[in-house]
Amino acid sequence: MNRNAPNLVPGFATPEATKAYVARFEGRLPASNYSDFLKTHIKLSSIGVGTFPGQPDDATDESYAEIISQALQNGLNVIDTGANYRYGRSPQAVGEGVRRALEAGVPREAMFLISKGGFLSFPNGRPDDMATFFRKEIMAKGLGSPEDLAQGIHLLSPGYILWQLEQSRQAMGVETLDAFLVDQPEVHIPEIGKQAMHGKLLKVFEVLEMAVAAGKLRSYGISTFNACRVETDNLLFQSITSLLGLAEKAAGGEGKRHHLKIVQMPFNVLMTEGFTRFSQATGQGNIASTIQAAFQLKVYLMASHSMGKGILATEAPVVFQEVMPDLTNPAQQALQFNRSTPGLGTSLVGMSNPAHLQDALSVARREPLEKEQYLKMYQRAEE
Repeated sequence: MNRNAPNLVPGFATPEATKAYVARFEGRLPASNYSDFLKTHIKLSSIGVGTFPGQPDDATDESYAEIISQALQNGLNVIDTGANYRYGRSPQAVGEGVRRALEAGVPREAMFLISKGGFLSFPNGRPDDMATFFRKEIMAKGLGSPEDLAQGIHLLSPGYILWQLEQSRQAMGVETLDAFLVDQPEVHIPEIGKQAMHGKLLKVFEVLEMAVAAGKLRSYGISTFNACRVETDNLLFQSITSLLGLAEKAAGGEGKRHHLKIVQMPFNVLMTEGFTRFSQATGQGNIASTIQAAFQLKVYLMASHSMGKGILATEAPVVFQEVMPDLTNPAQQALQFNRSTPGLGTSLVGMSNPAHLQDALSVARREPLEKEQYLKMYQRAEE
């Protein structure tokens, strides 16, 4: 465990604490609201709080802090942020929400806290002169070089990823993050090719393995936008097996125990490729969807963009009304669709508005759809 941060809260999610957390809501939330985090027996809620949307202002900070505190006190124990979210204000808001939840009696060990890195962080807002910023804040501090930069905004270097991990720990006020994800590494592929991107990603995975050994982190993974949704012949396509191969190398070679445990990708009724596109070779003699492959390969699949960038909060497909008539709110229907998807562990929802939390809690109090009901929605959509 890291011992050089006396002001940071110790601990990380454990099977015992998350099991007790689930029991705490018995009678209010069904046991089906929680998934096992792989074979660890750590219980994660089917809906998690995301912190990307919103203005970088004090009012949004306070809203996020209170939403996170209330979510943790009411059965949602997965909290997701990123070092660059809202110019670094979101991780700080998470830290305040965690502090309030701790004071209300929610143990750190019942929470699953995630951050991300890769996109440049601008603690003082986006600079007018990016070249000067990069020279002074990145190169001069040994965090990366222009060769590590893609699209002028994404930095895939070991030094910068570790810096963002440290910034996240400090902002969130915890010694150990439950997970840290490399955010959209595929943006480098058009500029340097997939092989070179994998070479950079391997070096990043190596330092993340070191961070696990140092007690700063428990697991890592990637968050993608396109890589796990596109066809296999698309330049941006990423296979889970290749990621696991990189993680094995980072841990010391074939057969070595690594800590790549999570893949996060967009999934909602408008972006169903994770369930419907069979593109992943699992090495077990079959081609599977990304969600199926993650299950077979023992990787936890999380959904981002559960509200389709806000579209699904106000608009619902007709089939939702047919299958979920008791949920008249489009946002609730979209969440119920996601959390009922076989093999999908947790669906993240950006919640800068307290009303969004109430929608999430309303859905969490229900059983997910039966598999037959869920699959019927695809059949009816095709008719």
